[in-house]
Amino acid sequence: MNKKETNHVSIITLGCSKNTVDSEALLRQLDAAGLNTSHDEGETSARTVVINTCGFIGDAKQQSIETILQFAKAKSDGKIDKLIVMGCLSQRYRDELMAEIPEADAWFGVDEPEAITRFLGVDYKKELVGERVLSTPKHFAYLKIAEGCDRSCSFCAIPLIRGKHVSRSIESLMEEARKLASKGVQELILISQDLTFYGIDIYKKQMITELVRQLSDSGLFNWIRLHYLFPTSFPKDLLPLMRERENICNYIDIPLQHVNSRILKSMQRGLTSPETQQLIDRFREELPDAVIRTSFIVGYPGETEDEFEELIAFIKHNRFDRVGVFTYSHEEGTNAYTLVDDIPEEIKQERAGRLMEVQEQLSLEINEQLTGCQFKVLVDHAEGDFWIARTQYDSPEVDNEVLIDRKYKFIKPGQFYQVRIDRVEQFDLFGTPVV
Repeated sequence: MNKKETNHVSIITLGCSKNTVDSEALLRQLDAAGLNTSHDEGETSARTVVINTCGFIGDAKQQSIETILQFAKAKSDGKIDKLIVMGCLSQRYRDELMAEIPEADAWFGVDEPEAITRFLGVDYKKELVGERVLSTPKHFAYLKIAEGCDRSCSFCAIPLIRGKHVSRSIESLMEEARKLASKGVQELILISQDLTFYGIDIYKKQMITELVRQLSDSGLFNWIRLHYLFPTSFPKDLLPLMRERENICNYIDIPLQHVNSRILKSMQRGLTSPETQQLIDRFREELPDAVIRTSFIVGYPGETEDEFEELIAFIKHNRFDRVGVFTYSHEEGTNAYTLVDDIPEEIKQERAGRLMEVQEQLSLEINEQLTGCQFKVLVDHAEGDFWIARTQYDSPEVDNEVLIDRKYKFIKPGQFYQVRIDRVEQFDLFGTPVV
């Protein structure tokens, strides 16, 4: 075994893009220390493996545990030397996991990069804070503008895991954005648990619009995309800015979670059903070209069939462009945990399936209207017989893709092209370059 192999550290990231940013920051520290690093998806030749876990809902926790057990066995079989676990699941259940999985060498929470480097025997360099080794394709990157959350949604464990909302300064974010642009990043995706809360803790007012304005003014990025906008207290000045700036994607990512007023009140979402509809109407009026991506929870405690049907009718009425659905997960420590989790799992799954059947049909109908239209697309990568690209209306990995035949040899990942849509499916568009 050569020195390169023994010094090889691989990070495996599970969960959301916020975890991705955390892993990328740790990779930068380990790189600077002279270690051979990689960011892998589940298979690795590294002798040291760091698993960055998710602990948000039941399915995510199960995936994290299965991954830890996979590499615990690899360690027992002598395929790896060290197994380190970090992130949300470790933060939330560290003591229980340490007792159940003794094969892991160390357990760290969500904000312990210095402790991890120390465990690995290398120095943590504070001057590298804000620098990352990108695990995404080099033409897009996530910018995490805040940590934690001050909302009190009854079903959500994030505040228990990551604590209160803590905004980063505009100056530090602009500096990191400039570094990302210097690496060739053309699409910047702003993320946090709640973008709309940005700035309230340090500037005493909502500052998301000002941050986006400064990023837009910088001219560093062709596309600026906003993820995770909270519906309550939606900033009035954000939509006009999105409308007037070509480099801000007409993309609204806003998790509504439900529409029935009783359930919204129990969820502690801060909106009623009529107020939710008024917000959607405002989006359509002020930014008619925007797509709306949202998510819903089905099977929340006490959800009746009529309340679920109200949600289905709401989706049909508003014809959302992008929809995700989650089945309710009964999480310890949340306010909803005091309720009875009385919807059987098979009913939760059945409702999730019915909702997605409705959305698949809506998505097909919406996509069919795009046939013959031309769009500017950003090419992400090649896969099989196609180049995989996206319009400004689609975020990586979760939304529609534009598939272009690989016979067009001049196409390169990370470049923009004009494409005509020839045919469509529920979640895919097939296009031809316009040259």
